[in-house]
Amino acid sequence: MSGHVVVVGSVNMDLAVRTTRLPRPGETLMARSFHRSQGGKGANQAVGASRAGGAQVSMVGAVGRDADGEALVQALIGDRIDVGRVQRLDDQPTGVALITIDSAAENTIVVAAGANAAFVLSDLDREVIATADVVLAQLEVPQSVVLAAARGRGSGVPFVLNAAPSAPLEDGLLDEVDVLVVNEHEAIDLAGVSDLDQAIEILASRVPQLLVTLGARGARLLGRDGTELVVPAPRVEAVDTVGAGDTFCGVYAAGLAQGLTHLRALQRASAAASLAVQRRGAQDSVPTSAEVDKHVRTSYGPADE
Repeated sequence: MSGHVVVVGSVNMDLAVRTTRLPRPGETLMARSFHRSQGGKGANQAVGASRAGGAQVSMVGAVGRDADGEALVQALIGDRIDVGRVQRLDDQPTGVALITIDSAAENTIVVAAGANAAFVLSDLDREVIATADVVLAQLEVPQSVVLAAARGRGSGVPFVLNAAPSAPLEDGLLDEVDVLVVNEHEAIDLAGVSDLDQAIEILASRVPQLLVTLGARGARLLGRDGTELVVPAPRVEAVDTVGAGDTFCGVYAAGLAQGLTHLRALQRASAAASLAVQRRGAQDSVPTSAEVDKHVRTSYGPADE
């Protein structure tokens, strides 16, 4: 493995039910199945960077001192992720995500943050962050933590922010971002407009690089200098989209940490996400690096670096 990605973010236990359709307000539906699995956007992205991206990964986050927390930490260890900076909090439960998935693979998610909302960076956390080749974060932990992590990275080290779930950004956070990753809905929310093209134009002027994920339509990377890369997504039949965006982010960050071109990093991320949507679960669906390499060759051809 090469390249060191430090992921600062959430660690959750996912409780997922599958239904024929998503419930309407006030409605009760009978689930077709129930599944308990490891999740949290931060942990999912760490698994993506390690398992599919082939990077050395350190996780900075928090869980409760409970059975769920222990199970989640052990799962990260199983994916060769450094968990030395995953704090165990005595006075908070481990975070939980309640997920409903319909027959078209669409989903809704409600998160009870628990320990994710309570932790703050320690000096030891900052020491680990300072060793990163790429720092990757999301918004399921306090933005004050995300901002502190961004400011603690080494000189010239890219800070990649996946602005999810959607939320107004604290003053100063966007100024630290090197690559802002959003999907269509997040782009519109963050820009404060109703038109996607207008939202992309606004956001692309605010950060050095804007990466917009478009699901089955692929991804666009736009530079503040007017440069643009468009990478189509491999055509597949989706079974479960939970965690696919996190897989994308983790693999993309791993590619940057290993010195890949933006094009090849995007191709690997898109290939990994397209494999993930064909499987159920969040971390359970993340492919291996070998699977991604094979899918990249099939979908995009040999590397041109």
